[in-house]
Amino acid sequence: MRNFGMKRALLGAAIAALAMNASAAHAASASGTATAKILRQITLAKTSDLQYATIISGATASTVGVSTAGAVSCGANLTCTGTTTAANFNVQGTNGAVVLVGGDSSVTLNGSLGGTMSSTLTYSAPNITLSATGGSFQVGGTLSVGANQASGDYSGTFNVTANYQ
Repeated sequence: MRNFGMKRALLGAAIAALAMNASAAHAASASGTATAKILRQITLAKTSDLQYATIISGATASTVGVSTAGAVSCGANLTCTGTTTAANFNVQGTNGAVVLVGGDSSVTLNGSLGGTMSSTLTYSAPNITLSATGGSFQVGGTLSVGANQASGDYSGTFNVTANYQ
């Protein structure tokens, strides 16, 4: 009987081991990965203003253009003198990141002695790729000068934006 009890105990242990292996064979596991990408906060700084130079108006309306490279085109019946510059903005952020740039499409300039003029704005590029030292973009425009435009110093403020793509 003793032999029978031992066989029974071994058989029970074998069945238990098979049962454990059977349930382990049906189990599955997997692992996942957590990721994150950190970008430096964008900083945006103006380094020069959009300057249309000194304009002597004529008897008819015309326009003065300043390209994003700063080149001037003085319309008919106008005289343009002095320095012209495109507005320049520096962008700092994460090296290699693409930044979308844009902003206002026009600006109204108010005269110190009355009068207004409007300017459409153009941007040098819709996006820039930042380097280790950042990046920059320029804003030019076309100024509408009225016939016999009122004298004075004219200025207006426009907004620009820079956002990661």
